[in-house]
Amino acid sequence: MRFNYIPKNYTNSVARIGLVLILGVVISIMTFSMYMYTENKINTIEVNSGEKVKVGPVEYAITFEGTHEGNKETKPENTFVNIGIVAKNISEERTLMSEGQFYILEDKKKYEAVYGEFSSKDLRSEWLEPGKAIEKTTQFDIPFDEEKQYKVVVRPQKEQTSVDVAVVCITNCEQ
Repeated sequence: MRFNYIPKNYTNSVARIGLVLILGVVISIMTFSMYMYTENKINTIEVNSGEKVKVGPVEYAITFEGTHEGNKETKPENTFVNIGIVAKNISEERTLMSEGQFYILEDKKKYEAVYGEFSSKDLRSEWLEPGKAIEKTTQFDIPFDEEKQYKVVVRPQKEQTSVDVAVVCITNCEQ
């Protein structure tokens, strides 16, 4: 008499159940990974100068304001490219806007905004109240060429938990 006898069809059933469980776990992990990827994927929105674009809880309109050579205290290495920023908080809570959210990418080089107190509208850090819009300016020290196309990248503040990033063409946008 055998006490440890396991019928052959029973071992096949256990193997099939194990295989189904392993496949179920693998498919679940893949589904969760795809969900996390799509939730955290950066959403790039491209617009032209003056067009409104929403990044996080703020609606921006960025315009090219020209170039300048600085003032007595602050001189550029190249040329200051000045942009105008109209920002409106479209959320119910106040939110922060700062010059660190804006930069120009040109020939794979990143140019950060430069603060220099060139006007009373120069952007440093500003709290945006709900439903209110403000007008500010900032500039970038870049080797400016009137024939080239320049784009300003607007990213959200860390606290704004948005995956939207705007790319605003400010010069020669019809190319």
